[in-house]
Amino acid sequence: MPVSVIKQLETFADFCVEKNKVISKNIANSGTANYRREDIVFKNVLSETMSTSLKGTENGHFGAQVSSSRENNFEKVFDNNSEVNPGENNVDVDKEMAELAENTLRFKFVSKKLGNYYKNIQEVIKGSR
Repeated sequence: MPVSVIKQLETFADFCVEKNKVISKNIANSGTANYRREDIVFKNVLSETMSTSLKGTENGHFGAQVSSSRENNFEKVFDNNSEVNPGENNVDVDKEMAELAENTLRFKFVSKKLGNYYKNIQEVIKGSR
């Protein structure tokens, strides 16, 4: 698997972790008056990854520019939908639980793919193949 694909999978795993935190926060605040539901969106990482500019770890590598910190590819947004009565909040617990289940499946998928990749590398290093 190319390194760029691994980086994308790692970024997606980070996204799943952050999404889980936001969903849990929404569920925890489902009884809080005037709480606004939060969500997290995934920016377009694929186009950033496929760009022609090189990224390196040191300034001398291939003329690449060093990225000083890992770029945050997620954006937290507030749901301004006011489908509930005034004085309450806009959290639908059933919807949040469904999103939590979907996010859990995504995280299991990406963690299994990453685990298999690193397991294969470990087997190659050990020479067990």
